[in-house]
Order: sequence, then C-alpha cells, then structure tokens
Amino acid sequence: MPDLDRSALIENRINSGILGQWYPVAKSVEVKSISPLGIEVLGEKLVLWRGDKGKVHCIKDQCPHRGAPLSFGRLHEGHISCRYHGIVVSGEGVVVSVPAVKNCAFEGQKIVRAFEVQEIYDAIFIYMPSAENAKAPRLVFPKEFLSDSWSGFLCTAVWKTNYRYALDNLADPMHGSYLHAESFTLAYGAKEDLLKVDHTENGFIVSRTEQLNENFDWTEFEIHTGTMFCFLDIPYPSAAGPGGNMRIVGFVTPINEHTCKVFFWRMREVSGIQRDSWRFLYRTELESKHWTVLEQDREILEAMSDNVRGNEKLYQHDVGVNRIRQTLLKLAKSNVDFELNIEGKS
Repeated sequence: MPDLDRSALIENRINSGILGQWYPVAKSVEVKSISPLGIEVLGEKLVLWRGDKGKVHCIKDQCPHRGAPLSFGRLHEGHISCRYHGIVVSGEGVVVSVPAVKNCAFEGQKIVRAFEVQEIYDAIFIYMPSAENAKAPRLVFPKEFLSDSWSGFLCTAVWKTNYRYALDNLADPMHGSYLHAESFTLAYGAKEDLLKVDHTENGFIVSRTEQLNENFDWTEFEIHTGTMFCFLDIPYPSAAGPGGNMRIVGFVTPINEHTCKVFFWRMREVSGIQRDSWRFLYRTELESKHWTVLEQDREILEAMSDNVRGNEKLYQHDVGVNRIRQTLLKLAKSNVDFELNIEGKS
C-alpha cells in the first residue's frame, strides 16, 4: 500500500479515535435495569443495560435480523428484546429466542458483537478492541479512585467538537490565565511564562516553569496499555473548605469525528467530618462555579473549525499540545500498521 494511503489511514484513525482502549461512556446512574441506553463511541452505535444482579452489558445496537436499534427495545429476564420483531439477545450477544418463528436457525448463536465492561467510581467503562489487542488489557485506574482518602463527584458533558481539541485543551495549562481569568480560582498568577514537558514513569507532565499552585499550572498524562487519562490541580483558598487543592481527573471519549464526551472527577483529599463538609460545600456553593469554567472551555472549542490544525502557528506554550499529539500519532500508527500487516498476509 502506498505510504500516502497509510498516512491517510493513520490520520483518519487519530480523528475517529484510537482502538484498543478503555473509555468511560456513561454515568452509572444512567444505566438501568428497566430500560436500555443507546450510546455512540468512536462512531459505533452501542446499547447498555443492567441484567441479573445489576451487571452492566454492552453490545452492538443492531438487531441481527433486520438491523433495528436494540436500544428501542425492552429488557426481559436480564436480556434485551428488539421492539421490531421481538428477537431476544443476551448480554454476550447470543440470540436467546426468535418468538415469531419456531426453531429459527440462529437461536443459540452468538452473532451480535459484545464489548467488555467495567464499572468503577460512578462510571461505566467499555473496551473498544483493536486488531492487535482484541482481548482487553487490565483497566488501569487513577490512584485516587482506589483510595478511601479521596472523595469526589463525577461530571460529564457532551462537546460538539472532535476529542482531539479537548485533549489539546487539557495539555495547555497556560490558557487558564486567559480563558478562565475571571473565574472563582483561576484569576491569579502571572500571564507570562514558559512551559516545559517532563517524562514520568507512565507518561508526561506539562507545567509552567515560573509558578506552581497559583493557577492551572500543570497537567499530568498517564498512558498505559489500553488506558489514557490526565489529572491536574486547581488551587483553592481556605474559604473553599477543607482538603487543599481540587484534583481534576479527566478522561475524553470520542463519540464520533465531530463530538466527544468529557468525564471529569472533581476530587479532594478529605476524610471524616471534613469529607462531609466538603461534599456539602461542593453541592451548595462550588459546583455551579466549576460548571462555569467547563462551559468556557466548551464554548471556545465548539467555535473552532474542524480543519483549524492546518492553519495553526504554534509556539513555545504548545509543548504539551505537541506531546499529546505525538502520543495519539504513535497509538494510531500501531493500530493501522497491525491491520495492514494482517491485510498483507491474507
């Protein structure tokens, strides 16, 4: 295959989303045992529901009979039934019954694609397999999820922009001093600085060189086999309650080439009565202020054109943006080259 075609495939893969990754797709409370939930991830329509004992299932949102969306259907004894003709499919993608005809040939066959699911810290994660990693690797969680000393709230939002813009935004600490300059906690610190990138054991950290804990001054990305997320700290005054800085743990999930869903856990290191105080203060005073900041990000990213990268003039502050783009390029190359190798052998 000509290298030009390979380059186009790699660019398309970056744009649509990397395969072989775990992605958060919904809040736990959104997935119910009384009705299915239709979602889209990396351009693929999927359906979620809770079966026996609350276990979450995820399969392709397409009935094997005539392609009707299963998310329009009903749940029955832990399975999902198509509203169009009543075909019942299990959470493993097996056709359980075809009620309209006796002894249908595809009863008992696994013919609907199923996806691996994990549920942790109020969110549902699914694995989008790649040719090179069809079996899901271990889902690596942020350490804050596994510690009793951290307490947080999950907020999600759908942004009408490619997921790459959201990742660029997270890898760009300097924008906090401008876009969020009038916000509750980001109105402080210098508006001029240099940025640097340092390697870590599992990724990299991009940070300002002349100040720390004054503003949104750094972001750390962790990149594991099958998982990528980031975290950053927002300085908090003592009037904002116990727990010190606000830790933001972030994941970005591509919905399709024009839309993504962001998952941000807003966390503080608190315990005992301080934990209760912080959670009360967050709900009553802080949550709306945080949404204001998130809306500022959404509005400016959604207003940017899809092809803006072709006209960019990057400068020193974009070292983090360059690094996250290099990471996506490396992952996309791995996806595509493995697929081309299989194709060449067939």
